[in-house]
Amino acid sequence: MPVPEITPARLAELLSGPPESRPALLDVRFPNEHAYVALPDSVLIPLPELDERAEELEPLRGRPVVVYCHHGVRSLSGAAYLMSLGMEAVSLRGGIDLYSLQVDPALPRY
Repeated sequence: MPVPEITPARLAELLSGPPESRPALLDVRFPNEHAYVALPDSVLIPLPELDERAEELEPLRGRPVVVYCHHGVRSLSGAAYLMSLGMEAVSLRGGIDLYSLQVDPALPRY
C-alpha cells in the first residue's frame, strides 16, 4: 500500500487553519537537524528510534499526523510505520527543504 503524501502548500493551509483541524507534526530527522530548523510544535523522534519509542506516539493517535524529514524519504518510512500501528499518517512531499522553498523561505536550508 503506497504511503500518502501531502504537498508543502496543503500543509501550510492546514497549519493556518483552526487549531482543532491542524495535523500533528512528527519530525523523523536527527536532533541536530531538528535543532537547526523545524516546523513549529513538531514532535521529534528520529526514524531509527520510532519502534522503541512507539509509546510516545500514542498522544497523536486519533489525529492526522504529517511525518517530515529533510527531503521526504525518511518520512515515507515513518508514515508507513505509523500506518502499520493503525494511525492516520502522511509524508510531507519534499520534506522541510521543499517546504522552505515553496512556503516559508525564512526557514534555513541545509
